[in-house]
This record gives sequence, C-alpha cells and structure tokens, in this order.
Amino acid sequence: MTLIKFIEILAILVGAFSGFIEARRKRMDLVGVFTVAFITAFGGGTLRDILLDRRPLFWVTHQEYAILIFILALIAAPAIRTLRQVVSERMIVIADAIGLGLFSIAGVASALEANMPIFIASMMGVITGIFGGVLRDIVCNEVPMVFRDGKPYAICAFIGSWMYLIMKKFGAEPDLALWSSATVITGLRLITWKFDMRMGR
Repeated sequence: MTLIKFIEILAILVGAFSGFIEARRKRMDLVGVFTVAFITAFGGGTLRDILLDRRPLFWVTHQEYAILIFILALIAAPAIRTLRQVVSERMIVIADAIGLGLFSIAGVASALEANMPIFIASMMGVITGIFGGVLRDIVCNEVPMVFRDGKPYAICAFIGSWMYLIMKKFGAEPDLALWSSATVITGLRLITWKFDMRMGR
C-alpha cells in the first residue's frame, strides 16, 4: 500500500466519523447516518477526481472504501444515543482538523501525480480538504461551516498544501513532506479553534 493511499484511507475514516457525529446531532436514522457519512468521507475526493478528469472515481475503483463506511454506519446508528453522551465538542473539532489535514495533502499529491500546475495542485488540496464538510452541512440543512463562522479552514489547507509543494520542490523525502504538511494543517486548524481566530467579516 502506498503512503498516499494509506493517508486517503485515514482521511476517509476521519471524515466518516465527522459525518456520524453530525447525523447524531440531527437524530437521523440508519439511512441518514450512512448518507451523511458517505458524502463527508467521499465528497472532496469525488470533486477532485471530477476536476482532474479521473475515471472511474476513486471510491468506485476501491469499493472496499464504500463497504467500510456501510459497515461502520450499521455499527454507529444504534450507538448514536451513547455517542451523544461520550463524544465532546473537542473530539468533533479534532476529527475535523485531522480530516482537513489528511484530505488536503491527499488532494495536492493526487494533483501532482496528474501533472497539474503547482497553483492548481494547491487548490485541489483545499477543495479536497473542505468539500466533504460543505456537502455534509448542506445535506443537514445548514449553511456550510466553512462559509459562515469566519474561521480559516481553507487558509489552513492552503498553507499546508504550499508547504508540501515547497518541500517537494527542494527534494524533501516524500513521507516527511506528506506527514509534516498534514500535521501543519491539523495544527493550524486546532490553533484557530483554541484561540477563536477569525477572518474579518
């Protein structure tokens, strides 16, 4: 298994967890839990593949990803009442931050593999990082968080994507570039949450 694929799987799992939690908040049934988790886990990567003209889509090629989300939904749906008691707001934010970091770097790395220009690659990182959450919020009948609370999710993804691109440019080890850039995105996202940092509105 390549490192990119491993990071992508981790991102999918974290994204699905975020979807489960949001479905729990909305008191959804099994179908709702699966749907919200599915679009959160696969939304960003799907848009990335469409924009990069990659067919079939990554989750179609790897049906095991979709099967994994389905199995997790079967487990999570009956446990929603318990999750309401044990999952804190901090855990949700941490899951979102980890997902943002992993998805963003998977996106920029995939764009580079497709020989995209570096600025386009950085934007693919941002899109992959945030779009699953955007779709999740839309389906849950909310204005997407990334557009309404003034916190710089996209900027964190943009900075980390460029860190990855610069490290690659200067010959850093691929594993180091991937993990350090994903860690920076996650760290920046958590810092903005901890100190309630917002962009001007």
